[in-house]
Amino acid sequence: MLSTAQPPLQSDELSKLILLLRKNNNILIYSSDTSLNKFFMIMNKMAKFLFKLILTVYILFLNTTVLATEQSFNNWLKDFKEFAKTEGISESTINDTLLDVKFLPKVIEYDRYQPEFYEDTFTYISKRTTIGKVKKGLSLYSKEKELINTIEKKFSVEKELLLSLMGIETNFGKYLGKMDILSSLATLSFDKRRSEFFTNELLILLKLIDKKIIDKNILFGSWAGAFGNFQFMPSTIKNYAIDYNKNSDIELKKIDDSFASAANYIKKIGWQKDSPCFIKIKLNKDIPLEYLNTSAKKLKNKKKVKFLKKFIKNSDSLKVHDNLIAAIITPDKDIVPGSNNLKPAYLVFNNYELILKWNRSLRFALAVCTLKEKFENEI
Repeated sequence: MLSTAQPPLQSDELSKLILLLRKNNNILIYSSDTSLNKFFMIMNKMAKFLFKLILTVYILFLNTTVLATEQSFNNWLKDFKEFAKTEGISESTINDTLLDVKFLPKVIEYDRYQPEFYEDTFTYISKRTTIGKVKKGLSLYSKEKELINTIEKKFSVEKELLLSLMGIETNFGKYLGKMDILSSLATLSFDKRRSEFFTNELLILLKLIDKKIIDKNILFGSWAGAFGNFQFMPSTIKNYAIDYNKNSDIELKKIDDSFASAANYIKKIGWQKDSPCFIKIKLNKDIPLEYLNTSAKKLKNKKKVKFLKKFIKNSDSLKVHDNLIAAIITPDKDIVPGSNNLKPAYLVFNNYELILKWNRSLRFALAVCTLKEKFENEI
């Protein structure tokens, strides 16, 4: 059994108290009643002293908790190394890869706040499908046209989809991440929230290093442990990444290996070339709530388009086959406070659901399909 500990979170109550003290301090400073000037000066000094005292105590508290957390992490790491040995990972790889692993508090912060859970759909998609991003993707395609076209033909996956996925994930390699992936995965494995998932990912990565499939010296990526142009997690690397250029090393920061690996992944999970992804729709007010999907975990009540048409305004204008299986999603509901129950709404198909396997976010899948469509209009 691995020992884990939950890092402490910042105290909201203390933050509010500090802000209140600052506010009161400002009131005292701007007081213009000369008859009470001496009194206010004394109170001002007391408020400043109290503020400094609380701040000092709080800093000492943070330092103490950080040291305690780091000690708990080091104890966990010691246990994990023993556990990794039982999983068949060589002692030399364990010592070599985990020697400099550290607890990263920032990773816990990022894990607690992700934009998919806070931004409304319009904002999320708009930020990630800009004209600038389209131009950057077209520039990359122009430079690597022969390679990308060859991969498209070999795997039967649209080049526009591959460009879109890379654009959304890393802005075409600009934001690959600079976090030490081994430390990130270790931190998230140590943390209680999703310990089992990240422990498994860390073990897979160590095995990939042990088998010399991945070079540990290039493992810098996202806070969640994702790596390369398409942000593959270790389990995805294991199951789908390929050495396309046949140099005995999978290099997911290189165009050839990364594009081929992404195409191999999306094809193997069932992508159908030239099939629809989603259609934005307007819903009738009488639609039963059971047909509205607000979670990316599993789409429910999928029906043929001809059945769902009765809930859609101007359904006769839909340019899609009646017998296609689809679901209805309302991505802002249950996420954005005060959002309309029926707006925005989308009719989504099998290809859309496959993108959810890539990233379990309704908005992510919508952004990918939107950017894909913009590339189709330009290439």
